[in-house]
Amino acid sequence: MKNLHLRFVLIFIYVLSINFNLDAQDKVLQELEDLAIIEQKIMMPMRDGIRLATDIYRPKTDKKVPIIFSRTPYNFNSWGDGKQKTRTAERALAAIKRGYAYVVQNERGRYFSEGEWDILGVPLTDGYDAFTWMSKQSWCNGKIGTLGCSSTAEWQMAVAAMDHPAHAAMVPQGYGAGIGRVGDINEQGNWYRGGAEQMLFFSWLYGVEHDKFKPRIPAGASQEDLIRISRFYDLAPENPPVDMSEALQHLPIQDILKNINGKHEIFDKMITRKPNDDAWYEGGLYHDDMEIGVPSFWFTSWYDVSISPNLALFNHVRNNSKKANIKDNQYLVIAPTLHCRYTRATENTIVGERSVGDARLNYEDQIYAWFDLWLKEEQNDFKSNTPRVQYYTMGSNKWQQAETWPPEMAKLETYYLNSKGSANSLFGDGILQKTKPKTDQADTFTYDPMNPVPSYGGNVCCTGNAIEGGSFDQQVIESRNDILVYTSEALDEGVEISGFIESTLYVSSDAKDTDFTIKLIDVYPDGKAYNLDETIHRARYREGYDKEVFMEKNKVYKVELTPMATSNYFEKGHRIRIEISSSNFPRFARNLNTGGNNYDEKDGVVAKNTIHHSAEHPSQIRLPFVVK
Repeated sequence: MKNLHLRFVLIFIYVLSINFNLDAQDKVLQELEDLAIIEQKIMMPMRDGIRLATDIYRPKTDKKVPIIFSRTPYNFNSWGDGKQKTRTAERALAAIKRGYAYVVQNERGRYFSEGEWDILGVPLTDGYDAFTWMSKQSWCNGKIGTLGCSSTAEWQMAVAAMDHPAHAAMVPQGYGAGIGRVGDINEQGNWYRGGAEQMLFFSWLYGVEHDKFKPRIPAGASQEDLIRISRFYDLAPENPPVDMSEALQHLPIQDILKNINGKHEIFDKMITRKPNDDAWYEGGLYHDDMEIGVPSFWFTSWYDVSISPNLALFNHVRNNSKKANIKDNQYLVIAPTLHCRYTRATENTIVGERSVGDARLNYEDQIYAWFDLWLKEEQNDFKSNTPRVQYYTMGSNKWQQAETWPPEMAKLETYYLNSKGSANSLFGDGILQKTKPKTDQADTFTYDPMNPVPSYGGNVCCTGNAIEGGSFDQQVIESRNDILVYTSEALDEGVEISGFIESTLYVSSDAKDTDFTIKLIDVYPDGKAYNLDETIHRARYREGYDKEVFMEKNKVYKVELTPMATSNYFEKGHRIRIEISSSNFPRFARNLNTGGNNYDEKDGVVAKNTIHHSAEHPSQIRLPFVVK
């Protein structure tokens, strides 16, 4: 009887929570309808005749207003009882209350937009044409700002390089998958890191690439018909749930989506591309030979999948823009969160299993002050009140500010790897020291692609249940002998490390090709070891991404890894640690060590890989210590 009573209580609470949420949504919708003119399923024409589905929310005023524009591959057309039930309404309401029109649009080929979809919504001219159409509307003041996170941000940079006169400002958030090449970093939209495939898109594409199977709206359908159809069907089929932790293990990797019955046409094109393939330069990715001509307020986070390229792009625009007013109008926020989780920070923000304290920030106020400055031309106090760079330092758990990234007072200090030849695992003798080792007592480990080091936390996104992102105690995997562990002495005093972390390894192998991974860790006095950032490099690309140079057996090679980035305060008594191995799976695809294509192979070769450390071969990590 007690169990039955408890069940009724739980059902009652559940029903109340549903009604509460519905009431809250209804209030937002009612307020929006009171304040805004709402036009839905406007089919905006592109230069080739394709029409993109667009919803417009604008204030009930005779004055011309600026536009905040969001373009997305995601569904913003979820109806219930004839009303939208998505975050779109909340975002539109926030914009309306501040005197802006809010316009949201699907990329071509997505949902009610016509045409065929491709990643980043190519052709690139779609963004330019949308700016032209919106700026010509009688109710628009001619100024448009772009806003969005992840796929709603990634298209902004390349379009900003087209320099449309109406594109007055942008706020890209978590935008790494829109960056192709910037300086020495060549990730091609998060597809690669150091020449190794990042597997996030293997999972992401399974979840979103379903357009081939959707019903097609008849060409020329009227706005009235489109609204009517969208009220009972939103063209949003869902693929069956898949255990990605198992699916990503399939070999060859080119068949992963096919193996789970996913749509794979786009994936099939991308999986065969090498890091410097010409096709990466034909779509919607931004590359560093493109001139961004838009004032930009960048939002990034420490546990995002692409923090280093995000920061590198901010620096690139600030340092290389041909226009002084563009150089001077770049601002940056770095939060201690996962991908696009800025506003989820709380009084006690937990990222993975590590508490990073009260990481809240007044994001919305800052964003609208930025838009007021550029879209309304208000002479407000944004510039006087907003630091050039706002970054959160974990460990000390506080927001800090700087004029540059890295902070001006950050100076690189070198720590060298050393051991007595047995740095394998947490129980080995690997150390980090400030002097070069005199002799080479190298560390060797066996890398078996069929038994890779599992990803545990980290800077990840979009991998389904395969990886939980964030900071976790790495001791659980550091017992493996295929991980080399190098740890400093306990610190005599607390130190802040904020900036890019550079690393150079001297390596050899008995395989033609293999990968080398590195991970930066904060070790607590009780032994807990929290990961900060990680990277990887495929040995065949050690001389650049435009050529493949394979290894000769047991010959020593120098490998410069893609920089990591963090801001972390290592308290007194803590230790600095790095892990080195040859896999971090399924964060990165396994190298099968054959020297072949890798993507079309299913049989691997076991490799014996060696890290050298001596005066001649000084494997090292360079850490940005902030001296105040």
